[in-house]
Amino acid sequence: MAKQTIRDLALEGRKVLVRVDFNVPQTKDGEVSDDRRIRAALPTLNYALEHGASLILVSHLGRPTGDPATDAPFKLDKVAAKLQELIGRPVAKANDTVGPTAQAGAAALKPGGILVLENVRFNKGEKKGDPAFAAQLAGLADAYVNDAFGTCHRDEASMVAVPEQFKPEDRAIGFLVEKELQILHTLLADPKPPMVAIMGGAKVSDKILVIENLLPRISKLLVGGAMTYTFLKAQGHNTGKSRVEADRLDEAKKLLEKAGDKLVLPVDHLVADGIEASAKTQIVAGSDIPDGLFGLDIGPETIKLYTDIIHKAGTVIWNGPMGKFEDEPFQAGTKGIAEAFASAPGITVVGGGETAEAVEQFGYAEKVSHVSTGGGAFLESLEGKSFNSLRVIPDR
Repeated sequence: MAKQTIRDLALEGRKVLVRVDFNVPQTKDGEVSDDRRIRAALPTLNYALEHGASLILVSHLGRPTGDPATDAPFKLDKVAAKLQELIGRPVAKANDTVGPTAQAGAAALKPGGILVLENVRFNKGEKKGDPAFAAQLAGLADAYVNDAFGTCHRDEASMVAVPEQFKPEDRAIGFLVEKELQILHTLLADPKPPMVAIMGGAKVSDKILVIENLLPRISKLLVGGAMTYTFLKAQGHNTGKSRVEADRLDEAKKLLEKAGDKLVLPVDHLVADGIEASAKTQIVAGSDIPDGLFGLDIGPETIKLYTDIIHKAGTVIWNGPMGKFEDEPFQAGTKGIAEAFASAPGITVVGGGETAEAVEQFGYAEKVSHVSTGGGAFLESLEGKSFNSLRVIPDR
């Protein structure tokens, strides 16, 4: 069911607390290395500003431990600077989330103003969903907007307890979350057939529930990444030194039986004598990895096979890289699937996380139908789960 959106809120002259997802990749010196998530929030932010609101932005960044020294890279100063550059307006930054600086900054806001609060996870009350912390945070604003799809599967204070502090008519989702929900509805309820899913990454265990939920809806499931070798091991093949989830072999066998010919495994592999970028590589055909070697990517024949299936699909979902794409020698598979996505005639949806980073890195993000901003939230949605962060937003 459609949720109340920012279009439904009274905005003129009001302060709007927007939960954004500015948990962006950073360089070693803390600079923003990929601003995709910040850019994705701009339509919502600009809409609010154009309709006479001022903005108080709440986000987390990284995984703070509580140690000021190690948490320093997770301060949002450089994120705020990047937002100012992208939005073309002054952006103020508070050095706390609910303390004196935040309160003074919020009180001083005029229509058209923007204030970025400090990393919300610097406060213990965030992870605990503390109602007292939530009341302080909500007290800074007149209305609440959730535009942080990447965090929608979390029950943290800023996602659930904070919106509960506002009147129902003052709670809404932003355009980013609205688009994500529309895409997911299409994928799960009304996909253009035939639908194909591509699953990669390291672990079968991370994808079991997704695969089980998607199997009745898809015509093919193309497998890549290290999870390939757990499936091959379950079939009795030699996997060399490749990563295998030994404790998941029984589950992998059951999935293979349940999926039947829908599940497609690589027909060749790029293997190496080590996992370092300097390792010696070769292509091996078939389903067996020679002793002493690591499977680190799908091979060229698999890329061709998967590309052909992708190009015949009406809808394609992709989550999880095909290999260890961070290192140039092992990125041909992931890049090849990204190229296939970019040139596919059907609806192409990239499921966030590392897959989104790869598509961005290879320059294809603007050539696919949709790149999700939420890896975990996207996967859990495909599993059929519902989120409390959306439950607290009224239906339209």
